[in-house]
Amino acid sequence: MRNFILCFVSDESGATAIEYGIIIGSICLVLVAALGGVTAAMNDNLGAIAAALQ
Repeated sequence: MRNFILCFVSDESGATAIEYGIIIGSICLVLVAALGGVTAAMNDNLGAIAAALQ
């Protein structure tokens, strides 16, 4: 039983998966924020083009 507990405490394979999850989550948040700004700018530009065509 003691060996099992020592192996469980020293096992780091789950920590790597959690770290990758945190990195991917951070990248997704940055992309969502960036795309929000790009979308607003695109709407303004397309609105100006539509107004000019009318």
